[in-house]
Amino acid sequence: MSEEYDDELDARGLKCPLPILKTKRQLVGLDAGARLHVMATDPHSEIDFKAFCAKTENVLDAYWETGEVFHFVVRKPD
Repeated sequence: MSEEYDDELDARGLKCPLPILKTKRQLVGLDAGARLHVMATDPHSEIDFKAFCAKTENVLDAYWETGEVFHFVVRKPD
């Protein structure tokens, strides 16, 4: 998937809750409307990211898998 992102986070190899915690920390430094591309390998990350976005104002713009890597595009609210 070829898209443009404002920032990227490599959370491959990290287990829950670290991918979400690092995502939250990285989003703090981004402007409103910014898009963060997160790569994770934790098998529960799909559930975690959907729950994280449902409980916050962040938006899950995209989700896909390539091999064993889960990709998430999280947009910080305006």
